[in-house]
Amino acid sequence: MVFKVSIRTFARQKKEKVKESIVQKTSTLFLQRGFKSVTMDDIAEAMAISKKTLYTHFENKEQLVRDSANFVFDRVCREIEDIKIKAAHPIEELYSVKSAVLKYLQNESSSPAYQLQKYYPEIYAELRDEEYNRLGVLVQSSLSLGIKTGLFRPNINVDFVSRLYMNGMRGIRDIDIFPIAQFDINTLFENYLEYHARAIVTPKGLTVLNEFIATTEQK
Repeated sequence: MVFKVSIRTFARQKKEKVKESIVQKTSTLFLQRGFKSVTMDDIAEAMAISKKTLYTHFENKEQLVRDSANFVFDRVCREIEDIKIKAAHPIEELYSVKSAVLKYLQNESSSPAYQLQKYYPEIYAELRDEEYNRLGVLVQSSLSLGIKTGLFRPNINVDFVSRLYMNGMRGIRDIDIFPIAQFDINTLFENYLEYHARAIVTPKGLTVLNEFIATTEQK
């Protein structure tokens, strides 16, 4: 009996490992070419498996898109958590997070963010809802640290500002509000971050912000 259970456990673990491998490989393809552009045939070929085998692990492409999008989202969150640990101060953290996020965004119709929002709106909405649950706490912590170190004004409402910041970050990625043909995503992020930071910094924080921007522009 124990032997049979062990076999089942091994088989289940092997299946989960294969599924994880597919998600990782597919995530790379989606990031390179977009969620809509990559087909199940493309994925099967890249994994060197049959499409039939692929469908034993995923009911349809939408399920694979959802799992892959969540995989990428988790990776972005981990990068942001790591940035928070390493950043010298909250202002540097703001701009480092921008750089991390921009690695996954492009200014073209083949970009993964554009295609996810346009062709898989339900999955995109799910990730938007999860953003504040996962990242909102980090934003609040950063704001609190900025107040403690004298960079941000002590009278700001941390909960309010964190929600406003998160909503703004969502807004500049909304292709209906900022069509990709008209707005460069990097410029949008730069303008929004400076707008956000200047609204909450102290005189000390403003000096740090101006110096940081000047140093960044020289690179």
